[in-house]
Amino acid sequence: MADLSVVIPVYGCVSCLRELHARVIKAAAEITPDAEVIFVDDRSPDGAWDVLSEIARADPSVRAIRLSRNFGQHAAITAGLAESTGRWVVVMDCDLQDPPEQIPRLYAKALEGYEIVLSRRRRRRGSSIRRATGGLYYRVRNALVKADMHTNYTNLSLISRKVVDSFLRLRDKDRQYLLILHWLGYTRTEIEVEQADRFAGRSAYSWRALVKVAVDGMFFQSTVLLRWIVYTGFILALGGGALAAYALAVAMLGRDLPQWTGLPVLILLLTGFIIISTGITGLYVGKIFDQVKGRPLFVIDSTITNGIEREFSGARGQDPQTRDSAALRAAEP
Repeated sequence: MADLSVVIPVYGCVSCLRELHARVIKAAAEITPDAEVIFVDDRSPDGAWDVLSEIARADPSVRAIRLSRNFGQHAAITAGLAESTGRWVVVMDCDLQDPPEQIPRLYAKALEGYEIVLSRRRRRRGSSIRRATGGLYYRVRNALVKADMHTNYTNLSLISRKVVDSFLRLRDKDRQYLLILHWLGYTRTEIEVEQADRFAGRSAYSWRALVKVAVDGMFFQSTVLLRWIVYTGFILALGGGALAAYALAVAMLGRDLPQWTGLPVLILLLTGFIIISTGITGLYVGKIFDQVKGRPLFVIDSTITNGIEREFSGARGQDPQTRDSAALRAAEP
């Protein structure tokens, strides 16, 4: 087992990779000479694998993993965790907005007795619209999943081997790294970091991708939305019963019923609610369908370890939920 592993999912940041590698190696050397850096190429379309191949062949402490297709950031993080061997594992993004120089601070904080050390940006960079919508998303998500996570958390974090093994045993298909850490519990703390400007390029997350992540993070980590739909249905039913009782009382008193000018609006409201609730229920059913198929979370195409590239015949599937982590396998006789 290595003392420290650094797991970095890679997508859309080819221009950052050489600088990222140099700074991560320098930061890890302040902690231990026995460190490994695991780059997971989530089938980045910008030629990242060619650069990662050169880096991994020149530096034996680097392991490069290429997935068979784009599985998403959180699946790539899981792939890196499954292949890591470190007693402590750092997870970080590839765009250099969260400086690798903070890794020794994370490690020092963990030695105070914590299993999880998160990082929180003092302030978020980006457009005012993105900051505002991001803050709103985190607040709504916290309410839905009953979490108390700060809106400025970043993926830059350090977790113990115990946490890695617990993470890999979860069977969730729709997963978000920070939400899973929150659910796992363990002793947790955080440090504050200053977010840097993007080293090069722009975010790989389009508005469409951000909306998908938001929907997955808010709805499919909890069933609370389904309960809210039931509660709303009861409220509407009670409202309908009250209107019926009012109409009956007016008729019994021999008075003319008022003109129900709001009836079309009520019909549209109820119809819209039925369509929305049915659609949300259908989304949950679809997610259940994806879960029960039992497909692996990711598939590894090839790896480069100690400068040697190995291709998996038939792109062998990797399912971290059904096997122990690399560290446990290494401990077997």
